[in-house]
Amino acid sequence: MERYVIKGGVALEGEVTIAGAKNAALGILAAAVLTDEECIIENVPSVEDTRVLLRAIEGLGAKVKYIDAHTVSICAGTIRGGEDLCVDDMYIRKIRASYYLLGALLGKYHYAEVALPGGCEIGLRPIDQHIKGFEALGASVDIVNGGMVRAQAEQLIGRHVYMDVVTVGATINIMLAAVLAEGKTTIENAAKEPHIVDVANFLNSMGANIKGAGTDVIRIRGVQKLKGTEYSIIPDQIEAGTFMTMAAATGGNVLIKNVIPKHLEAISSKLNEIGAHVLEYDDSVRVMADGRLKSTQIKTLPYPGFPTDMQPQMAVTLALSQGTSIITESIFENRFKYVNELSRMGARIKVEGNSAVINGIESYTGANLVAPDLRAGAALVIAALAAEGFSTVEDIKYILRGYEDFDGKIRALGGKIELVDSDKELQKFKLRVG
Repeated sequence: MERYVIKGGVALEGEVTIAGAKNAALGILAAAVLTDEECIIENVPSVEDTRVLLRAIEGLGAKVKYIDAHTVSICAGTIRGGEDLCVDDMYIRKIRASYYLLGALLGKYHYAEVALPGGCEIGLRPIDQHIKGFEALGASVDIVNGGMVRAQAEQLIGRHVYMDVVTVGATINIMLAAVLAEGKTTIENAAKEPHIVDVANFLNSMGANIKGAGTDVIRIRGVQKLKGTEYSIIPDQIEAGTFMTMAAATGGNVLIKNVIPKHLEAISSKLNEIGAHVLEYDDSVRVMADGRLKSTQIKTLPYPGFPTDMQPQMAVTLALSQGTSIITESIFENRFKYVNELSRMGARIKVEGNSAVINGIESYTGANLVAPDLRAGAALVIAALAAEGFSTVEDIKYILRGYEDFDGKIRALGGKIELVDSDKELQKFKLRVG
């Protein structure tokens, strides 16, 4: 079984280059289905989620080709419409973004059947807002055949859609369904995350007419046809934030390249607040930490607030900081599943409802850990890198879903980490690094 083995206690130093944004890539790859012409998409992160989605798109009949490790060509003109548009295999059920194919296929072919989405078990993430949006455009949506979502319509007509809650997935999905609909669609209380803007920019480069992405009101005027395009995906805000907290937690000095500093402001602000130093440049940030950090309070909020996907990584950092910190999770109710694992390393964290009260300790002790989800898994790796002694992190399949060459990038910063799949390899690592 694959796992990470880590020897902690090294302050990370050097440079790391951030990959394309996973959450933007998933929406953009699905959006490429909306045209019969070729789309060339650059800066695609090489992670399990994108590979699974590309396999699903290819399975629909599209021509998918890797031009290089991070550039993909998709030509969906070979997809046959009708009731053959069914996406269901053992892999697609494991990723959350499978539902983007619902919006894209419904928008273009007026029919789609896609397996209910999987992903990390971090709380209730219903698709009711997606269904509400599709039905507002004139589609009928049913759950059929043991966990398949079927959406179909004779015609899609633009309408006003008010989102009951701010949701990134539903905002993107309704955009995908609406760009070819007749008339004007307005999405109110829309999500404002950078990857919403990136998906909208990609669609506009194909000839769509979308205005207001990045605000809480998005207006879409349907067009008859979309064309092929070439497009480069934005950098991954959460991967960047993960390495920022990694530098702070290990007392390091790391230059994080290929980022948009504006997207990182909530993270940078909190790191500065607790005593780390964040220097911003045009397309990079440097994070330095020297000595014990301080406590703070954090509440996760939709963008531009502090991102829920950075909550576990920040908790790991605050658990090593002086004083008492409080983190309030307002997005996902099961996001504190990593706390039991951190407690095994000596962390003093008490979860009360949707808040975690963190009393800082001076150092972690190495332990055998299990990653409960993607971001918590990355956070446990950070804890292990900051800890005294050896640690292992199991169930790294979650981490591989969302981080490209995670252990390789950490080793390039001086971290002692290796992916092993046997006890023999683990022992060889321990003997080698001492």
